Formats: sequence, C-alpha cells, structure tokens
Amino acid sequence: MDKLLLKHTELKIDQWIDQLNEIIQKETLFFKKPKGNAYDFDKALKNLPDIKPSNIDLSGKKIIIGKESDIDEKIHINLKKQLLYLCPWRKGPFNLFGIDVDSEWQSFIKWDRLKDHLGNIEGKKVLDIGSSNGYYMFRLAAFNPLMALGIEPQHSFYYQYLALQKYLNLENVHCLPIKFETLPIMGNYFDMIFCMGILYHRKSPVEMLQSMHKIMKKNGKLIVENLVLESKDGLCLFPESRYAKMRNIFFIPDLKCMESWLKRAGFSNIKCIDVSKTTIEEQRKTNWIHTESLVDFLDPEDCDKTIEGYPAPVRAIFTAYA
Repeated sequence: MDKLLLKHTELKIDQWIDQLNEIIQKETLFFKKPKGNAYDFDKALKNLPDIKPSNIDLSGKKIIIGKESDIDEKIHINLKKQLLYLCPWRKGPFNLFGIDVDSEWQSFIKWDRLKDHLGNIEGKKVLDIGSSNGYYMFRLAAFNPLMALGIEPQHSFYYQYLALQKYLNLENVHCLPIKFETLPIMGNYFDMIFCMGILYHRKSPVEMLQSMHKIMKKNGKLIVENLVLESKDGLCLFPESRYAKMRNIFFIPDLKCMESWLKRAGFSNIKCIDVSKTTIEEQRKTNWIHTESLVDFLDPEDCDKTIEGYPAPVRAIFTAYA
C-alpha cells in the first residue's frame, strides 16, 4: 500500500497526522488479506518485475516509463501479462518499457482542455478526488507541486496506481484508497482541488462542493468537470433509472445550474473554460478494458442520444475559487 509521506514541516499536517495514520492503518488491514478481485490485482502487483526505468517522461500525451531496451523479452512478456491482469485501464495512455497501455479514455484530450488554466502549482498542495490510476496526478507532477494527493476508493484503479508508482517512484505523489468523506476535514489546507467526473455520481452534489470548499485555502482553485446539459435555463436532469447504462448517475445540471451549485457552495469567480461532447475518439473500447465503452452507451440510430433516449454525454470544465 502506498504510504503518505508525513513530512511534518513541509506539508504542515501535524494536526491531522493521527487521523491520517489511523486511516492508513485501517486500510492496510484489507490490503494484507485482499478479497475477491482485489486478490487477483494484488497477485499481479506482487508479480511485477523489479526494473529500474532508464527514463521517465511526464510531459507528453502518453506517460513514458522506461524503454523497451531496458528489459529482455522474458521480462517484457511477464510485465505485459501482469499489466493485463490489472484491467480495465480506464485512464491513460501509458507506455511501460515499450508496452503501450491503450486506455479507454484518451485522458490527454481532457488535460489539454484545462492545462492552460492551472496557473502556477509549483510548491502547492493539490488534491485529486477520484484520481483513478493517477494519470492527472502524474501529469501534475511535471510542474513540481509540493504534494499531489489522490483519493481513489476503487481497488482496481488503486492497484494500477501502485503498479505505476512502483516504477515512477514519485515522492510528491500519493494516493489513499478511501472515499472522499473519509478524509479528515483539513481546514484551509489545499491550494487546488481536482474533481473530474465525480459530482454526477453524488446524491448531494452541493454538499460535496461545500465539503471541498471547507478544506481549501482562501482563494484556492477548484477545477471541476461534470456531465452537463448545454442549456442555460437553470435546469437539471435526474435520470429515472440509468444514464448511458450507468445506474449511479443522479443529477446532470445545465451550465447555469452548475454555476448556481458552485455559488451555493461558497465559490466565486466561476468560469466555464470548456464544453465538449464526448466522442468515440476520446472514449473507446480497447484491448485493455474488456468491457463496453461509449459506442455501446449511445442510441445506435442517433448518436446524439444515450441508449435510454437522454442527451448524449457532454462534459464541461469549470474553475472557481474558494
């Protein structure tokens, strides 16, 4: 399990150390004896070969770890085998020692939409809620934040993060396999929060935004991405059962409603920096997911609708300040 480096002086988390250690110790119990799918992920992680990459590149669309020439054919075969055991790879892409991990999402497309709005994050403390396998945190690491902390409760994605960190070994990037609600209320702590594709899974999105506001520094920046309706009428869609085959989708606001949520939660200087329809170039089925993808979620006769008849996925990115 990844261990958060508790640098008392630099990270200034003395008052939350006991709570964080308690959380880490509690989660460690599960990872000592993982069950179900987590057992298979744990086995794959332990079977990853010990290799030191000759180079690391976090600045490109594809995160590069090592070169194919760093390993022989036998290690190459084993490494690819273990990485495939860690499917589905939702976020990416990555290249590990010449092996292309072709993720479902071409995450660099979303990154390119927001990267010019990051501002200076050198020496800053960043929280990534729902960090998946860490793709965005690794991209952030190229800008030298003091700490990028991910929160990712899904075991499959967390094990992917551990696999990547085994080779990246980035000291300023960490991840906790917990839900956001489990994190201590670290008042006025984070300089920036990423919340990408999480709010529509929440029954109380405004409450979650308020919780984020409480743990941010004054004038800290929020970058939030969410499914939206493209209108500006202050309306919100609540799917009757499923949306794009997903059961855990609750509120999909329009652009005006999303802005109202942010205001209600205490944020100001709110800007919508991007609105983009999700395409099959950005989200698609690959050999690294073994499940359905966007094309299976849309009406085969009308790609502007989901299979349930709702508007097809459109995502907006907002920035706001605490």
